Amino acid sequence: MPTTELLPPFQLEDDSGTELAFPSGRNTLLCFVKEDCPTCRISMPLIQQLGEAFKDRLDLWAVGQDALGNAVLVDDYGFTSPMLDDSELKASFDYGIETVPTVILADPKGGELRRFVGFGRDDWRDLVHALADLTLLDPPEVEWDAYPESRPGCGSKSVEPGIYERLVAEAEGSPLRARRLEIGVQDDVMEFLYDQGMTDGMPVVPPTPERVLRMLEYTRRDPQQEIAVLPPNLAPLTVEKVAINAVLAGCKPEYFPVVLAAVDVVVDPSFGIHAVMATTMGGTPIFVVNGPIRERIGMNMGQGVLGQGNRANATIGRAVKLVLRNVGGARPGGTERATIGNPLRFSGSFAEWEERAPQWTPLHVEQGFERDQSVVTVFAMSGGPAQVIDQHSRTARALAGSIALKAQGLQHPVMVSGGATLIVVSPEHYDTLAGDGYSKDDLRRRIQEMTARPLRDTLATEDHGGLGPVAARFSAGIDELTDEVLDERRSKFLREDWIHIVVAGGGAGKWTALFEPLFSGPTGPTCRSRVIEEL
Repeated sequence: MPTTELLPPFQLEDDSGTELAFPSGRNTLLCFVKEDCPTCRISMPLIQQLGEAFKDRLDLWAVGQDALGNAVLVDDYGFTSPMLDDSELKASFDYGIETVPTVILADPKGGELRRFVGFGRDDWRDLVHALADLTLLDPPEVEWDAYPESRPGCGSKSVEPGIYERLVAEAEGSPLRARRLEIGVQDDVMEFLYDQGMTDGMPVVPPTPERVLRMLEYTRRDPQQEIAVLPPNLAPLTVEKVAINAVLAGCKPEYFPVVLAAVDVVVDPSFGIHAVMATTMGGTPIFVVNGPIRERIGMNMGQGVLGQGNRANATIGRAVKLVLRNVGGARPGGTERATIGNPLRFSGSFAEWEERAPQWTPLHVEQGFERDQSVVTVFAMSGGPAQVIDQHSRTARALAGSIALKAQGLQHPVMVSGGATLIVVSPEHYDTLAGDGYSKDDLRRRIQEMTARPLRDTLATEDHGGLGPVAARFSAGIDELTDEVLDERRSKFLREDWIHIVVAGGGAGKWTALFEPLFSGPTGPTCRSRVIEEL
């Protein structure tokens, strides 16, 4: 005689919390069901009737796929046989359940005797007779005319997108849970990813499982840890999803700790990323890296620091922007409403050349961290970099004055800025400033001094735009614009510490760059820092 195929063993709790193990040592009827399936509901009275009729010589177990739904089925049908909780869906996956209801009859050792799917009146009638022969008990009286001849079943929860991939990954021992996309042999992978809306308009690296796993090797965090619920789609963001987008962006695995730290900053509610990305000004995060990790991963802090050509600089910021797009749903024409747009939305990450400016305090130390810590600082900016061309100043005062005049034009020349700026001072300009003993704070004070003007000069006129009365009152922090208030001098930035300064760039060239501020929110300008957690 042919051997009977053995079904996978399992242990599940019933509705009373009692753990039942299969095989049970008795003939067993397993009925896989879920509450929101109409065909399962057609079957439930029959399952209940068979359980009552054969309970003395047969185990009849309903295997429910949702804990709350299981309780509903028990109540609705007065179900008295065990209702097993398979809400983790492992048993459903192991048994290859694609459609519910699925009914399986097994022998005492767990060998499969028969199986049918959906509702078929003849299938059930044959099963009743088989159970009667098996148990030597009289079959129950069933009103077969009350049942339809047949009904198709419903999709099992174990094959739903996202759930199926999780179950496959668990079965394979993989930490990955993301849904895998099958691409035709003749399909162009790059074009497919673009058509799926997974790119920023430029080619991306296909995120194969092998590449994502290599990325995850650079963090101790659980790949399924939920970092945030990311707006505007309010989608769950996991470490795994960040890794996938880091692969798409072209990151090397050793960049991943920086990407993760940067993501931690932008998803913090205090950063206000939804507002940053949705504004018509074209706001976007900018990332500055400090500390030992800069050299370990080969970030550029010198020649062409804000330009192309360095993989770490180009891809770290891009990875975060792809997370915001692919997970959060921030896409042009949707919630991204930038009037003109901003090339910084492609990336916007670089490193400060701390060693080149020994007389100045590095950015991360100003932010309260230790010099030997690796830190990423994230700014919300609306544009830039705009360069200061000053090859003639020989004193710190004159050069700082040139930088101040450039700062005066940010956002609008006569307006007081409602946001923070980031100034990238070139090494040659640093030498001029530091040579005269200028600190970063001295440069800040000079900018505020040079840009100060009466508040009345910031108001809109017939000849040019500027502040409206409401904005002017906000800038002055008062309710009424008296002559006395209008004569008060206002600097470009509401506070000196809204002027952030780093040193970076090539060894030759007297240029300094300023980033365009983004108007701040209720918590002030969006500038936050985070320690980079390395292995």
